Amino acid sequence: MTYWTLTETDIDRIAIGVGILGTGGGGSPYLQMLAAKQMLRQGHRIRMIRPRDLPDEAQVIGLGGIGAPTVSVEKMEEGGEGERVLRAIEAHTGRPVDAVLGDEVGGGNGIYPMITAARLDLPVVDCDGMGRAFPEVQMSTFFVGGQETQPAGLADSEGNTVLITRAVTPDMLERIMRAATVAMGCTACMTTAPMSGAFIRKHGVVHTTSQAWTLGDAVLKARAAKADPVAAILDQSGGALLMRGKVTDIARRLAGGFVRGRLMIAGLDADAGREIAIDIQNEYLVATEGEKRLVMVPDLICIVDDETGRPIGTEELRYGLRVAVLAMPCTPLLRNDAALRVMGPRAFGYDFDYVAFGTARHAAPVPHYDTPRQEIDA
Repeated sequence: MTYWTLTETDIDRIAIGVGILGTGGGGSPYLQMLAAKQMLRQGHRIRMIRPRDLPDEAQVIGLGGIGAPTVSVEKMEEGGEGERVLRAIEAHTGRPVDAVLGDEVGGGNGIYPMITAARLDLPVVDCDGMGRAFPEVQMSTFFVGGQETQPAGLADSEGNTVLITRAVTPDMLERIMRAATVAMGCTACMTTAPMSGAFIRKHGVVHTTSQAWTLGDAVLKARAAKADPVAAILDQSGGALLMRGKVTDIARRLAGGFVRGRLMIAGLDADAGREIAIDIQNEYLVATEGEKRLVMVPDLICIVDDETGRPIGTEELRYGLRVAVLAMPCTPLLRNDAALRVMGPRAFGYDFDYVAFGTARHAAPVPHYDTPRQEIDA
């Protein structure tokens, strides 16, 4: 079987990339990056596997953080939450877990499963269910494809573990898990029902960790060459620059286990005189300029530092921050009618239909799976 064994330099690139794909949410990549590097320094290994290399019958679970990003920065994980919830699933199903993945590649959740995988020496599948980050459990291509709603589980840093043995719909699973997360302090580790390798290949958004690595690599190469990292991100992603400007207002509140709010950005330099408003529910949902909607969910609205290309999450926003606002097309799997009912504008309470931005495309795996690392890193 072919694996991509990660190094610390890989983690650096992935952390930048998942932050970009997080569209403001998914938790802090920085904290998860530190945890992943610490696992490597302790002698553990983190191995990525392509979906096509999974056996059909493999049992795979998704691991990630659930809750409000602003809380997760201050209330950090203990470290064993993922292992506890994985063991609860194994005990319930009577089967060992063969691999893990992240339900969402965006933000810290793009690195989150690597910590448990390193502890237990399990592979991490280069795949997720979103190709970005979304705020609610049911917003996943896996659930669109018919993933079971049970068993699912939660674990927190205090040692509490919750196993959900029946939820009648994915929406109800979200409500149950959200209520339990609020009781756990608005942040926890979650998993949804186990999936087979065959199911993941059919319904997953493939090679999203590879996509994150490629984005991060473009940013770091641009910095080293003293080029524009923002332009490098756009060249790699097929995205577009909406505006360069500064944050002039941020209204942000914690409600129902989510960060909700609205962000105002005023244009600078060539964009002087313009103003963009962005709605927030953990992630950046809709960008408008006056009465014109520029980009909307499920396409990606990404905010990065204007000079360095460092992704900026909703929890980091503050007045005066100079940023670049980017738009990127989502994965093709989010543009069909079934997916849009769950992850399109109307799923968030808007009264308008989705208008696509750009050309959707599938991500390719990095060459590290097939080429010796010394050739790649040279």
